[in-house]
Amino acid sequence: MKRKIRDSSWSKALNSEFSKFYMQELGEFLNQEKREGKTILPPKNLWFHALNSTPLDEVKVLILGQDPYPTKGHAHGLCFSALDPIEPLPKSLNNIYKELKSDLNIDNSHSANLSPWAEQGVLLLNAVLTVEEGVANAHKGRGWEQFTDKIIELVSSECENVVFVLWGAYAQKKSRLIDEKKHLILKAPHPSPLSAYRGFWGSKPFSKINAYLEQEAKKPINWQLS
Repeated sequence: MKRKIRDSSWSKALNSEFSKFYMQELGEFLNQEKREGKTILPPKNLWFHALNSTPLDEVKVLILGQDPYPTKGHAHGLCFSALDPIEPLPKSLNNIYKELKSDLNIDNSHSANLSPWAEQGVLLLNAVLTVEEGVANAHKGRGWEQFTDKIIELVSSECENVVFVLWGAYAQKKSRLIDEKKHLILKAPHPSPLSAYRGFWGSKPFSKINAYLEQEAKKPINWQLS
C-alpha cells in the first residue's frame, strides 16, 4: 500500500508499518475489491484523513469508532463524522449530540461534520479505515485493526495526558494498548440507539474531557460547531 499520510509527524512514526506483510496484504485486498467493481468508502484520498487532520504531537483527545459509514457521500475519514448536507443525522451521531446538549447545552444538530473538533486536537479514529459501499463492517479483520492499534499505542507512548474515549465493548477492548498511568480513559456504552440507554445517556463525556484538559493545563475543546 502506498503511503498517503501527508502529516509529517504521523508519516515518520508509521513509516515502517507500510512495509510490513499485513499492510501489503491489506493493499492487495483493497485492490482486488476495486477490480471486482466494488466501491470503497471513503475515497482513497481520505483514508488517512483523521491523521492528516490531527498531528500526533497535537493529540489531546482520541475518540475511537469502528468503521466508516457505508453510505456514499457520508464517510470522510473521521469517526462518527459525515459530510454535510446530511438529513437525517446518523443515529449514533444524533445521540452524541443529544448527550452534548444535556452535558454542556451545546446544539450541533445543524451539522454532521466534526472537522472543527479534529482541528483542535481530537483524533477521530476508526479502528477500520475503509468499508464497502452498502456493507457495514465489510473490511473488518483485513488488517486495518493492526494498523490502528499501532496508532493508539503511539498516542499512548508519545503523548502526555490524553483523554481516550472508548464507547462500547469493541472500543473498550483497546484499553489494553493505553498507559492508564499517563492518560485518562473514559468508558461508556456505545451511542447507538441499541445501547445508548445502558449508560451512555448521562455519562457527560464532554465536560469530563474539558475538566481533565484544564487540570493538565491544556486548552479545552470548543465542542460548538460553527
